[in-house]
Amino acid sequence: MGILAATGRLEAFEFFILSDSRDPDVWLEEQTAWYRLCEELDAHGRLHYRRRSINLNRKTGNIADFLRRWGARYTYMIVMDADSLVGGADLVRMVQLMQAAPHVGILQTSPRIVNAGTAYARLQQFGNHLYGPLFTAGLASLQLGDAVFWGHNAVIRVAPFMQHCGLRQLTGRGFLGGNVLSHDFVEAAFMRRAGYEVWLEPELAQSYEESPPSLIDDLTRDRRWAYGNLQHLHFLFRPGMRLAHRFAFAQGIMAYLSSPLWFLFLVLATAEVTQFIFWPVDYFPESHQLHPLWPQWQPQWALRLVSSVLFVLFMPKLLAVIDLMLDRPRLRAMGGTVRIFLSAGLELLLSVLLAPIRMLAHSRFVVETLFNLGIQWAGQNRTEELRWRAALRHHAPGSLLALAWAGFAFWLKPLFVFWSLPIALPLIFAAPISVWLSRFRNGLALRRSRLMLAPEESRPPPVLTRLERPVLPEADGLSPFELAIVDPWRNALHRQLARRGGDLAGRGEIRAVLVEQCRTGGPRALERWQRDWLAQDAPALQRLHEAVWSADAPPHWKQVIGSLCRSPTLAGTGVQPCQSK
Repeated sequence: MGILAATGRLEAFEFFILSDSRDPDVWLEEQTAWYRLCEELDAHGRLHYRRRSINLNRKTGNIADFLRRWGARYTYMIVMDADSLVGGADLVRMVQLMQAAPHVGILQTSPRIVNAGTAYARLQQFGNHLYGPLFTAGLASLQLGDAVFWGHNAVIRVAPFMQHCGLRQLTGRGFLGGNVLSHDFVEAAFMRRAGYEVWLEPELAQSYEESPPSLIDDLTRDRRWAYGNLQHLHFLFRPGMRLAHRFAFAQGIMAYLSSPLWFLFLVLATAEVTQFIFWPVDYFPESHQLHPLWPQWQPQWALRLVSSVLFVLFMPKLLAVIDLMLDRPRLRAMGGTVRIFLSAGLELLLSVLLAPIRMLAHSRFVVETLFNLGIQWAGQNRTEELRWRAALRHHAPGSLLALAWAGFAFWLKPLFVFWSLPIALPLIFAAPISVWLSRFRNGLALRRSRLMLAPEESRPPPVLTRLERPVLPEADGLSPFELAIVDPWRNALHRQLARRGGDLAGRGEIRAVLVEQCRTGGPRALERWQRDWLAQDAPALQRLHEAVWSADAPPHWKQVIGSLCRSPTLAGTGVQPCQSK
């Protein structure tokens, strides 16, 4: 909001924090941070916080809940994810573009990856900054008014979005039924079908997002995207869709179907070599044949296939490097000519290593989707490194499969094993590769060497430097749930935001049991749903606060109060000098 205030247009915007958090330690901290932001920025009545206690239909359900309650109040809404960021000038420019073009329903920016800490995140960040500008410029020029929507960092015209882009549950069987997971492409197609254009604007440069820190975290997200993209089969041939959006659906589907096709090609190639070795070519297939029947070899077909694949894979990368060479300020900000070539070579090497790992994972995702196996929809890891145990558990099946394939290839024909190594070796060593890429120290070493730099790391814009400022003081060793009970200021805040209704259907009895259980045993004596129940109940918070500050409070709560009083980081939060009542 401070960045937006510098533009002089803050009065035209309101802000909603839409939370689906279920862990009380998370959403209690969200409420506290929200109120402190309101105080710091004088944003009461302009910065709103809404947490759904019942999480229906995931992100689309959260947006739909907002639109049902407040959508009629606004002409536009700018949707941002938890890891999204847009500069103030770009926010104003996005709205101005929508006002100047009333036929546009969605204006999508091209988010750039920032704040990469691990080596894997830096790999994603560098690829995004090196190849992204050329890619999005070409995409925008091809799609024109038939662009796609990526679900965040975009401005939406609210009225037509509410009228035409509501997504009902799919009525098909298996994965073609239920909630639409990859909703953004479908919403863009519906908006265009209603007569409004969808634009991609790559020149809005201060649009940012973050990358998952490890390969496994990225694949976990891909699991949901694979399911959602394959659901687009439901919309691919639906009447009224524009051809460009049909191509977008098909491209999204093939982004994941290409992996099992590659896997099938490897299986068939291995079977062909096996057949050739065990059943050699019969030059006289018919009896009494006077002349041999020579097999027809077409090596030029293979050369054409390999050449076309190499062209499609590597020519865009080469063009992006050439484009960067012509942009001297951006070239200097990304490390200069020598480091760009070193970084591009390292990015190419790591991409080649990761390709077989992704292929096998995506093949599994497609099979799981076709069999309609359930998927997990939870918060994404943004800060933790990958542990060896998790890496071995995730990659062990693929490593064993690749080891068996390479062993079979060597047994079959030693020369054949060299053909399999570019695919087998990354799969065999997938766990060490994933762990190494997830380490923050390796990402820091790359940054210190000025390799895989993003321009924002050399010239950080104000919107990123302000992002690093701490918002909420921390109390070492105290959980947000404990602070909500013992800290007088926080307790008063959370009571005001909690449920204050009457005691219906035995609510008073539940409250009495949980309050006593929490008083005597502390938070560890409660399950998560019990802590969630107490934190949402205003009378329970008040009773617990009075109980733990009493003279006969259990030892655990006296220790918590002692930690609260000794915490210098809570100065200024409203905590008064501690003394037992």
